Amino acid sequence: MKSNKKISITKAKISTTSLRKFDWNSLFIGGKWVRGGSRRVMQDRNPYDNKIITEVPSATNEDVDRAFEIAGSAQRKHLHRTPQELAQPIQEAISYIEANAEEIFRLLAIESGSSATFARFHVHQIALPMMREAASFPFRAFGQSMTSVIPGKENLVQRVPTGIVSVISPWNVPLHLSMRAVAPALALGNAVILKPSSDTPICGGLLIAKIFEHTSLPKGLLSVLPGGGDEIGDRIAGHPKTCVVAFTGSTEVGKRVASRAASVLARPAMELGGNNVHIVLEDADLERAIDGGIFGSFIHQGQICMRINRHLVHRSLYEKYVSRFTARAKSLKWGDPREEDTIIGPVINERQRDKIMGFIQKSVEQGAKITTGGKAHGNVIEPTVLRDAKNEHAASSHEVFGPVAPIISFDTDEEAVRLANGTPYGLSGSVHSRDLRRAYLVASQVETGMIHVNDQSINDEPHVPFGGMKESGMGRYNGEAIIAEMTELKWISFQIEPRSYPF
Repeated sequence: MKSNKKISITKAKISTTSLRKFDWNSLFIGGKWVRGGSRRVMQDRNPYDNKIITEVPSATNEDVDRAFEIAGSAQRKHLHRTPQELAQPIQEAISYIEANAEEIFRLLAIESGSSATFARFHVHQIALPMMREAASFPFRAFGQSMTSVIPGKENLVQRVPTGIVSVISPWNVPLHLSMRAVAPALALGNAVILKPSSDTPICGGLLIAKIFEHTSLPKGLLSVLPGGGDEIGDRIAGHPKTCVVAFTGSTEVGKRVASRAASVLARPAMELGGNNVHIVLEDADLERAIDGGIFGSFIHQGQICMRINRHLVHRSLYEKYVSRFTARAKSLKWGDPREEDTIIGPVINERQRDKIMGFIQKSVEQGAKITTGGKAHGNVIEPTVLRDAKNEHAASSHEVFGPVAPIISFDTDEEAVRLANGTPYGLSGSVHSRDLRRAYLVASQVETGMIHVNDQSINDEPHVPFGGMKESGMGRYNGEAIIAEMTELKWISFQIEPRSYPF
């Protein structure tokens, strides 16, 4: 079925004042902003000073059902859009983000504690490149013609939209980790129900609604429903009308979300926890390894699933590594993320702060020694380095999700691999060696979905499959992998010549 609409790729209507003045105290259901009414209200707080940014209404299960009903109707109505029509809203959203980047940086700072450095990295190096890749998906969701074993028959295998994609996103990298599911899903012809984290309902959800409100996306294809996981998360993940559930978060919660999705035979796309290693072999370029280690442990105060959680350093380099790494960590400015030169801002809330400080304290009790840091100022934790750490220490055996770097020594490549694999997680990692063959042999033995030689563990390229092994998730994001997640294969055959049947 062809569309008769005239196609014109235009830039979004751009207004920075629309973001600055918007109060965010609404839900976005079926393309319309809906006020709170009798709904419970959540206080959205700045993690640095704990001041209330705004109050956001919490969606109910009735809101969820309404959003799914509207989404199903809209998706069926707009099922036969051309590739140009599918791509255009994504391209317009990119233009809107580019024009409003400074205001988006401000929102990321006050709601998620992002430093200026990380906000720019978040938007320009991961979110926008991923969206540009997604805008190409309507032209790449190829079907194929296949020969038949039956005389006179032709087979056509198509890629078609799954229908409605549920997205449940986290607070740590809210814009990107919501958009990396939302943009591909919409570009491939699906409708989307998005539930952002309660800690970042703006940057992970309502901001995305505002962005797409300024595009040509048909009304009803996107709804954004802030609310608690216990209140509406289960309903969204296990709704009878959902076809794919894209979740990013902890392994514990991910297992629950996946089970809810499985109960309605929806496809789970789970990116879960990590306990990633930075392996420094004895022939490594020490300065390169430290450069990568500092970035990989402390960017966004360690609140990234791919961040370096454990530094495994050969014993011959250990003392130099600890000394130089400590000096670099000590030099990182911590404090208010709105100040341009701040590197370490606040962790997301007091609960997370107390959890991280508990890991530090327990590790010291187990024998690790603090070489710098170890103190909290409000929700800001000083960059902390732990020497003489062991794989079984609290800060090494858990996903800390904070600015803490345990450094563990090893004697052989085999021991490094054994230590690296001594965790239920398998998301990312890195290996440093001047001998690329040796680095490859080590990297190939580490049980992880992604690993990087002579770099650090935080890498995300929009065309490369992204995801983990073991308890770090199932399914993959980015490029051809996310196209496969967000579409279904449909076989249509044509019996051209009369067929002979056995009876």
